[in-house]
Amino acid sequence: MSTNSTIIPSFLATWLKLIAPGECYEEFFIKLNFLHVLCAKILISKCLGYAIICGSCIVKVPQLIKILKAKSGEGISLPSVTFELVAISATWAYGKGHNFPFSSYGESIFLAIQTSIIAFLVLAFSNQLTKGLVYVAVYAGTLAFLLSPSAPMSLLVVLQGANIVLVSFSKMIQAVSNYNNGSTGQLSVITVYLLFLGSIARIFTSVQETGDMFVVITYCVATLFNGVIAAQMIYYWNTTPSPQEQSKKSS
Repeated sequence: MSTNSTIIPSFLATWLKLIAPGECYEEFFIKLNFLHVLCAKILISKCLGYAIICGSCIVKVPQLIKILKAKSGEGISLPSVTFELVAISATWAYGKGHNFPFSSYGESIFLAIQTSIIAFLVLAFSNQLTKGLVYVAVYAGTLAFLLSPSAPMSLLVVLQGANIVLVSFSKMIQAVSNYNNGSTGQLSVITVYLLFLGSIARIFTSVQETGDMFVVITYCVATLFNGVIAAQMIYYWNTTPSPQEQSKKSS
């Protein structure tokens, strides 16, 4: 059957081809063959990928709101945020550099923006506004280089490989900080659980869309440590900050 015989409007067909590229569009929306296993996997992966990207636009907004309302970044580890920011940026640069489908790494763009704002607010509310501005400026310059044609592919490969370590350190530092404080401070439960669920979904989409083991292992590690922090959110749900943290707030 020819693709010209479809009654799907052209503007809608353009959007449908984002989630069912190539022959899968014809299999699903022309031949109506919804039992095509390979295309079904691709369709699920694409839908999950774009859902993650849409969710990433607001995933850290609850965290940002919580910091702004409290006028404090208490309980949020700046080293952890920095490691996370480097890992997110490496994923963005690596995906773009390898011309992976946007649906496989697009959320890193929105996560990078929100995470850099969180880092700035943590510094700003610690009476380190100048350091916060320098932090953001240095990050923006570094990211611009990594996304430019000047960045060697070998560097992007090294950064993506290092992502496994960076993600581990980022989450481990935050988990240890929570343990030492006896609370999760200004961490947002919504943000934590959305990141946990998103990293689980990303394992599947990375296998389907990139086949890159660096990327797959990175998300497996992220899922493990996001799960630890998610468990801490439950464990410390009704606890108050440690005496050390309370003394900091009153000083």
